[in-house]
Amino acid sequence: MTAHFHLDELLDDGAPEHSTDRSPNAALAAARIAVLIPCYNEAATIASVVADFRRTLPTAVVYVYDNNSSDDTWNIATQAGAIVRAEPLQGKGNVVRRMFADIEADVYVLVDGDGTYDAEAAHRMVRLLLDNSLDMVNAARVPVTELAYRPGHKFGNRLLTGTVAAIFGNRIRDMLSGYRALSRRFVKSFPALASGFETETELTVHALELRLPIAEIETPYRDRPQNSHSKLRTFEDGLRILRTIILLVKEERPLQFFSLTAAALATISIVLAWPLLSNYIETGLVPRLPTAVLVTGLMVLAFMSFVAGLVLDTVTLGRREIKRLHYLGLRGPSVNERRLLSTHPPADRRS
Repeated sequence: MTAHFHLDELLDDGAPEHSTDRSPNAALAAARIAVLIPCYNEAATIASVVADFRRTLPTAVVYVYDNNSSDDTWNIATQAGAIVRAEPLQGKGNVVRRMFADIEADVYVLVDGDGTYDAEAAHRMVRLLLDNSLDMVNAARVPVTELAYRPGHKFGNRLLTGTVAAIFGNRIRDMLSGYRALSRRFVKSFPALASGFETETELTVHALELRLPIAEIETPYRDRPQNSHSKLRTFEDGLRILRTIILLVKEERPLQFFSLTAAALATISIVLAWPLLSNYIETGLVPRLPTAVLVTGLMVLAFMSFVAGLVLDTVTLGRREIKRLHYLGLRGPSVNERRLLSTHPPADRRS
């Protein structure tokens, strides 16, 4: 029953029963595309962002999720032709979680509403995702003006991206980009636990950890208009992102995380124990009993940390297998394959 259900779902794309048009443009037109724009006080830019994406992807539905804006973002986005909804929980991660839960589509284009990203790249990103059956196409930002990237943001992005690359794999050059094209099976298998700007880190690690098919293209990145202000706080949000990376390492790489903790505790224990051992060899006495107790406790903690890493590594493997199976149970992004199936139905499909 499960296999027949998925085949029916693949065939249910609205294409004519005997359609043989398998050109890239036809595949793009057949896909249900949703442009997702999380917004907080973007009245100065949201109209142009909505208009640009409606022009670039004329078959797409543009959704704006207002996150308690105190300006006229809602009305301006509505007048520009977007479907506007509200998310009362403050924070970009909360908005992304709500959008991913509410909206049904084949392809999702996630972009910020600040007008800094190039809408023309969306067509190329969606085509690349569909033609190659990818789950994520990331837009690596290339600044076209001096003010597009503040020095602190540029350094922080390189540091955090490099950290994730070293731990989870070097497949993304701009981890903190807010501009991505995502498949349905990516979106519906993404847990979305973050509440703020660290959601981009979660998106990247989810793709790397499950070894999903992804790609990255370069896109122009502009600075904000003069009457538009960034909500990103360089140090506060940078620390939150770093904290998220550490937590993800603990959850997804527990053996490495707790082994490093065990190594640190064992090193401190050995350093403190060395003078005690030397004194004991010379005199046969242990004059500093509290230090000896501390050394023993640190070594016990080191052993317990290593054992915890072994146990949690087995648990993490099971969780990863469950996430992978859930991901595989969802429809893939290839519209061309769906059209081919509609022309040549599988032999075991019941009428």
